[in-house]
Amino acid sequence: MRTKPIIWILITLCCSAALQAAEDSALRDDHPERYTVQPGDTLWDISDRFLTDPWLWPEIWYENPKIENPHLIYPGDVIKLTTVDGEPRLTTERGGGTVKLSPKVRTEKLDEAISTIPVSAIRPFLTGHRLVSAQAYEGAPYILAGSEKRVISSTGDPVYVRRLPASPAESWDVVRKGDALVDPETDEVLGFEATKVGTARLSKTGDPATMVITGVTREILRGDRLFQARESGLRSQFTPRAPEKPLQGQIMTVMDGVSQVGQFDVVAINVGTEDGASVGHVLGAFKRARVVEDDYSDNEGESVKLPPERAGEMIIFRTFEKMSFALVMEATRAITTDDFVKTP
Repeated sequence: MRTKPIIWILITLCCSAALQAAEDSALRDDHPERYTVQPGDTLWDISDRFLTDPWLWPEIWYENPKIENPHLIYPGDVIKLTTVDGEPRLTTERGGGTVKLSPKVRTEKLDEAISTIPVSAIRPFLTGHRLVSAQAYEGAPYILAGSEKRVISSTGDPVYVRRLPASPAESWDVVRKGDALVDPETDEVLGFEATKVGTARLSKTGDPATMVITGVTREILRGDRLFQARESGLRSQFTPRAPEKPLQGQIMTVMDGVSQVGQFDVVAINVGTEDGASVGHVLGAFKRARVVEDDYSDNEGESVKLPPERAGEMIIFRTFEKMSFALVMEATRAITTDDFVKTP
């Protein structure tokens, strides 16, 4: 019996000239001829086995819009890279035969569809962390008091809330304001990180209204704000790709508070939708160029500026007007908040 499917794939026909050119530049020298799909694989993982740069997969796989029949890849299916009439094709071996593939992802339930990137790494930033303005935070409903003069509230406790709208929603997120996110290039405050500390359900309207705490991730305190609960909106299936136009910015902060960044850390960058950033865009991280003294030059005291060193790649998974959250997929050197990012 087959396990649950892990990715939707569409059949493809390829444009031979463009495909052959992409093959020469994109395929890894050590790419496998075949790969058996494993539970927990991601689109990035599989692409990285075949391509020098995983986000270049759209350049060697082309969708045939006339073919609509979807095919599923299951754990245990074998993906093969073959050449047909001089054109590279991906195929899968499954039970009764071979099917030509193009990895165009369709959104499915998380327990069925393979994700582009590890969902566990970005889940808190899709369901918990918010970016809010100081004005929005200060104007939000707030917890006035807990029950029985308690300073800290936990699951099941009632709390009393003020400043609810006239027709309040039933479900709410309890959040706490964190550090300001400041653009290092302009010193503009782009917003404040608001961290979800719990959830609450409206029990009785009024001023104050009564809510019941339905879940906590840390202690809930007087003064914590409430924002209407949002659907998880987990979008883990999207196309990793290079930006359509040059993008460049800087890492503002690492979201877990450390100074150096490693694989699967989340960073905030000062590149947003107004710059052309979109979910799925891949950016390279680069170290700042160093200046060194050339002790061997004929010109005494000459200084030389070294080229920037590439330190890794990251993929944007959530965008705002002037900033984005990105997940570091590869880190070949230690990445810091002083590093810049740009189109790879």
